[in-house]
Amino acid sequence: MPKNKIIVIGGGYAGLRAIEHLAKNPHNDIMLLDKNPYHFMQTEVYDLIANEEDFAQVSVDLFTFCMGFDENVVFYKQDVTNIDFKNKKVITDVNRFNYDYIILAVGSRTKFNSNVIGLRKYSYGIKALHRAMYFKQKFEMSLFKRVDASGTTCNALNIIIAGGGLSGVEIAAQMASFSLDFYSSNNFLCRKLNIVIVNSGEHILKGVDEKLVKKSDQRLKELEVIIKNNRKVVEVTKSSVILSCGEVMQMDFMIYAGGVEPNHLLYELNVDKNEKGYIVTNKFLEIPDYENSFAIGDCTTIYNKDNEIISPTADVAEQMAELCAKNINNLINKKQLIAHKIKSRGMLIALGRGYAVSKIFGMYFSGYIAFIMKKAVERLYAKKLDTHSRKGCKKIFKD
Repeated sequence: MPKNKIIVIGGGYAGLRAIEHLAKNPHNDIMLLDKNPYHFMQTEVYDLIANEEDFAQVSVDLFTFCMGFDENVVFYKQDVTNIDFKNKKVITDVNRFNYDYIILAVGSRTKFNSNVIGLRKYSYGIKALHRAMYFKQKFEMSLFKRVDASGTTCNALNIIIAGGGLSGVEIAAQMASFSLDFYSSNNFLCRKLNIVIVNSGEHILKGVDEKLVKKSDQRLKELEVIIKNNRKVVEVTKSSVILSCGEVMQMDFMIYAGGVEPNHLLYELNVDKNEKGYIVTNKFLEIPDYENSFAIGDCTTIYNKDNEIISPTADVAEQMAELCAKNINNLINKKQLIAHKIKSRGMLIALGRGYAVSKIFGMYFSGYIAFIMKKAVERLYAKKLDTHSRKGCKKIFKD
């Protein structure tokens, strides 16, 4: 029986979940392509930056992960530069690959607004692991410099976070919580810290449940995080940030969590895209006009029954991946495709050490119990990936 050649582009949440499901069919021959050799668990970036976890705990090696399946999954570290949908070929910076079915799961990237002077030069995005690691090191060194200077000077450490969405809020809360504990538990003389969220909306966490927003806002204020709503960053220099209201704030470094844009590959593809540049898909998650082609995760936009955009979370990406895998298997078996009925199953927001807020299947939780729930979800996800990775590692080093 001939093999079904399936190419998955992108080793993020959606791509890996699709592989997990498709690999169950031994007749599926699956190839994963990504320019990075690791999967980055972006939902845990707040712990990485605040020194709660190291990079090994928030990443999974894609070579060993793919080796952990029953010989029908392979990974190539190659950058995809284009796709010939008509002839079913993927073009990378090294090779050309034929496929029967293709899944685009390339995600999105930090959008550095070109209208903001100095933004790209003087701020840090955190969607990429190397950028998050670089900022983590800067943060730690800044803390050390304040300790080292104690007794002579005690200048405040000024951290600006541009963007009051989920990433910005979680990072601000974790950094504030970590820093307060760090200074107090070590009895350091110099402990001045200013963390400011600059948010363009009327309140943080736009589009999130009102009760979660209220709890999050309250928690941030308890952690002494300053929130400046209805403001935008208009210019960034090496040591300051200028806001739309004219205010100038001193800063040691700035995290930019103010928006995302399509992955660079999408600009090269001849497919239908929406006004923001993301791939248009139908209710089956197919790319229209191209046979056996799917897009899942942050590189596409899906809508609920009221024609409202469904927020692109890791949970939603994984639901899309599961449905995509089912529909590919249905195509293979000449069965009817399944339309998506995807919706958010809940939200968990980490707000510093031992504290989170959540809404799961309509029920609200806050404090330590919500924190434990979030950690359990993260650990369960990591454990599944680690199981495949360990199995693959044993295969590679069996000799």
